[in-house]
Amino acid sequence: MNTLFYQMAEKMALIITIAFILTRFKMFRKLLLQTLRRKEYMSLTGIFGLIGIFGTYSAVEIQGALANSRVIGVVVAGLLGGPLMGGGAGLIAGLHRFALGGVTGPACGLSTFVEGLLAGVIRNTFLEKKASWEAGLFTGIMAESLQMLLLLLLVKPFDMALKLVKAIGAPMIVWNSIGIAIFMIIVKNAQEEEDRIAAVQTQKALTIANTTLSYLRNGLTYETAQTVCQVIKKFVAVAAVSITDSKKILAHIGAGSDHHLPGEPIRTEATKWVLENSVGKIAETKEDICCSNPSCPLHSAVIVPLFCRGQVIGSLKLYHEKKHAVSTNDLEFAKGLSTLFSNQLDIATLEQQSKLLKQAELDALQAQVNPHFLFNAINTIISFSRIEPETSRRLLRQLGEFFRKSLLRGKKIITLAEELERIEAYLALEQARFGKRLLVDRNIDPLTLQYPLPALILQPLVENCIKHGILPKSEGGSVSIHVLREAEIVKIIIRDNGVGIPPEIISELLVPSSKKYCGIGLYNVNERLKTIYGKEHQLLIESTPGQGTVFTLNLPLQSPLVLQEM
Repeated sequence: MNTLFYQMAEKMALIITIAFILTRFKMFRKLLLQTLRRKEYMSLTGIFGLIGIFGTYSAVEIQGALANSRVIGVVVAGLLGGPLMGGGAGLIAGLHRFALGGVTGPACGLSTFVEGLLAGVIRNTFLEKKASWEAGLFTGIMAESLQMLLLLLLVKPFDMALKLVKAIGAPMIVWNSIGIAIFMIIVKNAQEEEDRIAAVQTQKALTIANTTLSYLRNGLTYETAQTVCQVIKKFVAVAAVSITDSKKILAHIGAGSDHHLPGEPIRTEATKWVLENSVGKIAETKEDICCSNPSCPLHSAVIVPLFCRGQVIGSLKLYHEKKHAVSTNDLEFAKGLSTLFSNQLDIATLEQQSKLLKQAELDALQAQVNPHFLFNAINTIISFSRIEPETSRRLLRQLGEFFRKSLLRGKKIITLAEELERIEAYLALEQARFGKRLLVDRNIDPLTLQYPLPALILQPLVENCIKHGILPKSEGGSVSIHVLREAEIVKIIIRDNGVGIPPEIISELLVPSSKKYCGIGLYNVNERLKTIYGKEHQLLIESTPGQGTVFTLNLPLQSPLVLQEM
């Protein structure tokens, strides 16, 4: 008996050595982080099965049976990977034991499979993700006791089975349970090492985010991307750092900068995939990166998307010059940076949106107190007061309504109906002033009236149609306001049949420095639309000189805006 104890201790020491070596591999570390791919999961299942087979070959023969450490690899597989991995490893090692034959072959083969399943069930039912030597010891005792029970039940004659269990039962239960406990201690140390690495990377990510905060307030530009890449390169041991928008490279610092040039289209297929699928990706080899330059020195990378208001606007890439150099922690670090940068870009967008809204409110206020506007409105009301007193009173109410609604009462998000009311007040005053020279056509889908809009988004368009389209024509003209639903879009069309806009001016309408086309601000309207709904929903302008201008808004039916309660 003592000899058996010593022999099993020696064999078990080999298994523990294998365990330590195994925890050094990246695939095993991914198992600890629960980030295995299917192929990797199957590979590890096979490795644990092979450890079980090794435990069989390192067994000590007693009375025609093998006192072995086969259970260690199988039970650890179940405790770390669940029933599927434990059962799979047990099936591999069990079938091998069955093939070796002997009176205990069937019983040992079956018990190995059942032990793996049992460990997986215990893991899923009672344990957390963190490894525990206590759980390993308990599961080992349970599994080996179950194996002894199956030997007693399945091996014939019973007297031989009982004699066998008395000989090998205690040593196998004790040493294999201790072996599993030690294996789990090694695993726990590996987990704690991963946690320490993650903590260091989290601190780096926070430091980088804090350093770049003031730059990202300006949005994602060539200048900010260049600075952010330089900061990341300073703190992180990578060969290169790159940031793109959705179509082109904004900055690339480090290896490969001779051909990954700012302003050029995105060169790597891996980046295009990340932008299309909105998820991070590890490119393990140069072929995975798939750079269009065959001499590119970059051989592996982690690529994550950058978001603004829930939409992918670019990517962040950390490159290495060696293949398979990206760990799971590197991916999590990059995702953390992506989240921090995306939040900063969201804040920058909100700040920009706030500035635009304040400018719109200022422009509206200036329009209210514009001497010419007030003078013309009051003169119009006076002219009606002698011959049409009721019309005069109605126009006074409209003027008051225009002032009141243009002040917004602190509301930044309103319904389409509220915006149309403000436009109606403005149109009433202008129509009273110009009479038949100004015609208005309205076609509004009633189902769209409660659609939420940013305040002061349509009135500037109507005002531009009248001031710069209709009024320059001596015979006047018409303005039409159409709102309809098309599939998942709320389409708003504001059209005039005025003098139109020359082609050379249209290209400058949405440029902030342009002074050729005045009004409350087409640039302001367009920037607010882009920041709220995305570039695909920006203001569309079509115009033909002498025939008129069309402003079109294609807004998502499921608006990201929420109406404010007053």
